[in-house]
Amino acid sequence: MSAHAETLNQCGSCASSCHHTAQLTKLGLKIRNWDYTVALAGNPNTGKSTIFNQLTGLHQHVGNWAGKTVTRAEGAFTLNGKKYKLVDLPGTYSLLSTSVDEEIARDFVLFGQPDVTVVVADATRLERNLNLVLQVLEITDRAVVALNLIDEAERNDLTVDERALARDLGVPVVPMAARRGAGVKELLGAIEMVASGQFSARPHRIKYIDQKLETAIETLAEQLRGEFDDLPNARWVALRLLEGDENIINAVETRTLGKVKEAGAFPSLVESEAR
Repeated sequence: MSAHAETLNQCGSCASSCHHTAQLTKLGLKIRNWDYTVALAGNPNTGKSTIFNQLTGLHQHVGNWAGKTVTRAEGAFTLNGKKYKLVDLPGTYSLLSTSVDEEIARDFVLFGQPDVTVVVADATRLERNLNLVLQVLEITDRAVVALNLIDEAERNDLTVDERALARDLGVPVVPMAARRGAGVKELLGAIEMVASGQFSARPHRIKYIDQKLETAIETLAEQLRGEFDDLPNARWVALRLLEGDENIINAVETRTLGKVKEAGAFPSLVESEAR
């Protein structure tokens, strides 16, 4: 199967940096080693699959997550000489792990530690979509918000100030109309800058007014760091423990917290091909 290639001239204005003559190649299943892993998250019906198709073309791998019946889609592309693996996470409204889809998305963002997490948000229903955005930003500072359906918002006389939103969230925000291909170049520029470390994110994190709660979170987080080496975000895990997340509590008690990132938990594109 030959790779489907497409060249795009790119200007990453959303990230205040111009990328001239960027080369995007949709690799599909041809990739063998990659430089960066990108997770694609978002609520259902936000155009997430459209963005996935825009970046990877028609050559993709579709299978199931390990031990689950939930579909996993993966693809790949190259950009300016770097190879990117793109993982389309299940559509979900939150990361509170009340469903299998939420658990998969949470575990991949937290323990899979992708180089970039792109959160697709519906510009026509931004308030509802920001719930997932803020939860992702609690876990990782390597994020980009793809503000999709901006054309639908404009048709409904809705205006979103993406610059102010980016400033408030502390991560790049890219307005898009993915069905028309609008914003794809800018999204690529933002992904590249976050993945390469050129953009230093300062994500919005909720600070609780109750000082006792803040103290409890930090105390528990410090204990978690002492018990679990290389825990990506001890503060977020501490919050889930305090909120009574049974899955996280069980993982702590059985000392399997973080084991999901070990070999086999997230089969690579190559391993999936072999099957």
